[in-house]
Amino acid sequence: MNIRDRNFEDEFVFQASRSGGPGGQNVNKVSSKVELRFNIETSALLTEEEKGIILIKLANKINKVGELVIIAQTDRSQLKNKEKVIEKFYLLLEKVLTLRKKRLNTKPTRASVERRLESKRVQARIKEGRRDIDL
Repeated sequence: MNIRDRNFEDEFVFQASRSGGPGGQNVNKVSSKVELRFNIETSALLTEEEKGIILIKLANKINKVGELVIIAQTDRSQLKNKEKVIEKFYLLLEKVLTLRKKRLNTKPTRASVERRLESKRVQARIKEGRRDIDL
């Protein structure tokens, strides 16, 4: 099941505050920075296995209360920042919960082994030519 098919919006808690950095009067007057808080342990949409994976892989983004905290403050509009923070949330969950394929060990081909050995022989001959000759 795709992460975007689940409706996490009901479990989001948004908090708006004044954004930092340069920007003049707009920054000082408008609360455009948006903070998304999502409590992982109380979520009904995640399985226990998914919760465990998220708690391990996103430990640096989870606070002491067990909330995943994501911030967006690049735009001057609170609405755009809210859309960005929701998009960040879904991208983050997709990345974390996507299982990687296990790599299968393969043997090198006979030709590649032969090429490697031949290059070693050539290198050995070059180094042998650099030696001093004993008389």
